[in-house]
Amino acid sequence: MTSLRELVAEELSLPVDPRVAAVGEAIAAKHESASRAVLFYGSCLREKQLDGLMLDFYLIVSDYRSAYRRRWLRYANRLVPPNVFYFEKDGLAAKYAVLSEADFAHECSPAAWTVSTAARFAQPARLVWSAGAEPAARATDAVANSVETLLTWAFPHFGGGDVLNLWKSAFAKTFGSELRAERGGRSSALVDADPERYRRTGEAALDELGKAPAIMGPRRASRWWRRKQLKGKAYSVVRLAKASATFDGGADYIAWKVNRHAGTKIELKPWQRKFPLLAAVTLLPRLLRSGAVR
Repeated sequence: MTSLRELVAEELSLPVDPRVAAVGEAIAAKHESASRAVLFYGSCLREKQLDGLMLDFYLIVSDYRSAYRRRWLRYANRLVPPNVFYFEKDGLAAKYAVLSEADFAHECSPAAWTVSTAARFAQPARLVWSAGAEPAARATDAVANSVETLLTWAFPHFGGGDVLNLWKSAFAKTFGSELRAERGGRSSALVDADPERYRRTGEAALDELGKAPAIMGPRRASRWWRRKQLKGKAYSVVRLAKASATFDGGADYIAWKVNRHAGTKIELKPWQRKFPLLAAVTLLPRLLRSGAVR
């Protein structure tokens, strides 16, 4: 069987639209010598569509001190990672999250503070830029670890059978650990969109997991997931508040994403665009009550 790391390395190296690569290179150049790797992921990768959507990237940096001139951005990224920024190039809109190599490796590991990063990079991604072979290898190691980590977390509730069901259960649990504007069945749709990919990586991860003892039983795992879900939703609110200071047009983006995923028709007022944090605070209770955000 091909190893999990080999499968991930092959997937990360697959070609992307040249415009995506150009955006990734420009993001890396913005942070100069601190940039180590740029990863492309998300709906634009899955749907192979760029125009009219927002591209998703992660910028991996050596350290936050080197990445920013402003001290408060360093502290914000260290205390509540990641920082998220808006970016445009050649008519394409993008957002990118910034994590240090150390934080990226940690958040793709079983010791991660939240489940978000591991869940994102257990899905398909592309390495669109790196500062060399060594940072590319580090990014590959972390992404491979995210697959094993996510399935390790979900495994105690897996009764056996098709590995695709394990993936669906894992994504359903991670989606429940964030404030998300998603229609029902999202976890199944992700897996069903590329079942062979998830089967190959899942079987390779289970082969690796079979060589190590289980980290927790079903009862302990249930308590663990409840804590992660409470912590993850609280953390989502804090990150949303922080993003209002780093993300240009943040309120419009949030409204667009909720409308796109939940089928709502939110229209922002001028004062909500001017004060995005206040807008988020006032909109959140209504979105929760309506079920647009869970």
